[in-house]
Amino acid sequence: MSRLFGSVRSRATLGATLVVAVALVAAGTALLLSLRANLTGEAGTRAERSAQAVASELAARTPLDKLSGLDAEDTPVQIVDEDGVLLAASEDLERISGTGTSEVTPAPAPSDEDDRDDPDDRDDDSLDPGEIAPGASYTNGTATIDGDTEDYRFAAVEVETPDRGSLTVHAGAPLAAEHSAVGTALTAMLIGFPLLLGVVAAVTWLVTGRALRPVEGIRREMAAITASEDLRRRVPEPATHDEVARLARTTNATLAALEASVERQRAFVADASHELRSPIASLRTQLEVAAAHPELLDLDGAVEDTVRLQNLAADLLLLARLDTGERPAGTRVDLAALAREAAAGREGVTVEAEPVEVSGSRGQLSRVLANLLDNAERHARERITVTVRREGGAAVVGVADDGEGVAEADRERIFERFVRLDAARSRDDGGAGLGLAIARDVAVRHGGTLTAGAAPAGGALFELRLPLAGADRGTPRA
Repeated sequence: MSRLFGSVRSRATLGATLVVAVALVAAGTALLLSLRANLTGEAGTRAERSAQAVASELAARTPLDKLSGLDAEDTPVQIVDEDGVLLAASEDLERISGTGTSEVTPAPAPSDEDDRDDPDDRDDDSLDPGEIAPGASYTNGTATIDGDTEDYRFAAVEVETPDRGSLTVHAGAPLAAEHSAVGTALTAMLIGFPLLLGVVAAVTWLVTGRALRPVEGIRREMAAITASEDLRRRVPEPATHDEVARLARTTNATLAALEASVERQRAFVADASHELRSPIASLRTQLEVAAAHPELLDLDGAVEDTVRLQNLAADLLLLARLDTGERPAGTRVDLAALAREAAAGREGVTVEAEPVEVSGSRGQLSRVLANLLDNAERHARERITVTVRREGGAAVVGVADDGEGVAEADRERIFERFVRLDAARSRDDGGAGLGLAIARDVAVRHGGTLTAGAAPAGGALFELRLPLAGADRGTPRA
């Protein structure tokens, strides 16, 4: 059961059915109440007309035994005086309730003296002789006529008679039609609502199943990709332009990015293994030769290979930390002071810097400047210029050399890991090709950018842009 209602299709069907059920119950209740009120109002109107007719006869001095309204078969009528004494009632009326008096047998007729009305006893607010009060009051009750008991809507109308004083006429209209109509409507709802709910549930089940069919295809393909570990596969994209199609396109974009990341990781591991193999093999060879012939030990070469191996391991460790998304510290760093420290002791390097503070890791930013200067020294002829300036909301560090520069087609490729544009350059002179890759990754983690271009005086120009301290760095790119 939990698995059945754990699906989106089941929950959507159940939710739609419940909403429609609540709406139908509310609408049905409102319809029944409205129907009942209308029919009850019509019955009240009929009862009032009957009471008005009897009151008109009383106002015209019609004797009680001559009243035509007392002969109606389905209209119970009572006439009571201001003391609540029943003066007349419909024929065959056996029982009545809801009119204020349950008497069905009239009281004996009063004498002539008692029947006269004393004008001095009449209230100031009483009606004039022969006048019928406007409007009526309504009540619900029951009446039994000839052994048949039914519900009635009663109307009470007051009339001032010239000879009997103030009288009240109670007349009723049967509510059988109201009960029948309400009962018929209720029966129809009890039969129709479940059928309608069944149709809604079936249609919702079919529609949601059709709508979610592409999602199930995406799920199956993702399960197959997970099982096969083949990131070259893609999920099917529906030909629609809805959310499911956008989900499929986003999923395929994620798979493509994941495939590219895995490929970069594999290439990185392969390149790292290759780069590590050379200094390790060289160091091993020197140690083996020294073990057999101590007098041939090249101590300087062994130290150089060890340092190279140590630097390469440090670069790989830093790249691994950057790949895990490690965020830099929030320390304020003066780029001008950092640039002067990085340029100290290097020949041909001039620094033109204004104080500019950024937020980040001092060690990592120092590593970026050192890598840029190392790269510039390998390609410069005589001069390297470092500039630090404020530009809008960013700090800009430029490192320019007077070398041959970088071809426009290679200005992005040089930031890839283990890339060395000069194939003939030796590893000892050119390094492992990780310096610029590390510099860009650090820049990105600090919310900035690192680009390569052409220097105004020729050569290459590398520009590092970072948000000023206190500015929003945004979300670092992966």
